[in-house]
Amino acid sequence: MVRTVVAGLDGSSESRAAAEWAAREAKLRGLPLKIVHVWEPVPEPMAQAPLLGAETQQHWSERVPREAAEGIRLRHPGVEVTTEHLTGGSADTLVKAAADAELLVLGSRGLSGFGGFMVGSAGLSAVAHAERPVVLVRAGEQAADEHEPDSVGIPSAATPYRPVVLGLDAATPDDAVIEFAFEEAARRETGLRVIHGWNLPPYYVYGLSADTQLHDEIARQQAAVLAEALRPWRQKHPNVEVTEQTPSGSPGIRLVDASREASLVVVGRRIRRSPIGAHIGPVGHAVLHHAAAPVAVVAHN
Repeated sequence: MVRTVVAGLDGSSESRAAAEWAAREAKLRGLPLKIVHVWEPVPEPMAQAPLLGAETQQHWSERVPREAAEGIRLRHPGVEVTTEHLTGGSADTLVKAAADAELLVLGSRGLSGFGGFMVGSAGLSAVAHAERPVVLVRAGEQAADEHEPDSVGIPSAATPYRPVVLGLDAATPDDAVIEFAFEEAARRETGLRVIHGWNLPPYYVYGLSADTQLHDEIARQQAAVLAEALRPWRQKHPNVEVTEQTPSGSPGIRLVDASREASLVVVGRRIRRSPIGAHIGPVGHAVLHHAAAPVAVVAHN
């Protein structure tokens, strides 16, 4: 079975930005792009209304992805683009549609004044339950946003990519998350910035007042743990320039700060198959809601 990049499209500006990002990613990977439009059935009394009748529903469910696909084919020659119309709950249906995909790409509304995301319940549910990587893309995201500024300070698709940022718990690293980040950096021919944030256990705080070197010693230990976790991946990807950072403090805040100069932020999510709740974790939530770059959430066991 040929893998694809799947983009969820509902006609909104954020989903159109996601489809454009997905097309660029499909080209980098040499894979087809499938645009999936999900129609959520409306209650029967509403469905009988003139503007919501069956013919109107079918018209829009076909027109939105068809027109988007036509535009993407023109802007991204060489990328094979197909469309699919599905009916059901948007999150569950998209997760099922992407079960055999390389990744699922969804849009997310920009937060005015924060430079980041507002992830709706459907997006959070898809992220929390998909077992394939899910990428969230802001409304208004442009190709140039992923690239370094040119000589006059303006980002351009003709300049090199900004680095990929990986948020990693070095104490319990997962191969799937690390491999995804290294491969994304390699495809973009850019560097990988790995951030392992950590907080002092409460019982260390009192020791710091008596021993000012304690913090530095713990920081060195954390840096050694991160270096060891990345050592085999550096050997596997010798052409990827890796920067390791082990700052103390909230990992979520550190990743949000780093996202301002990133082409992509990668975080992990442990798979929990309980049907109740959105199992993403505090770091993932912080990054999803406030990052200034597209965010990839990679599920792992």
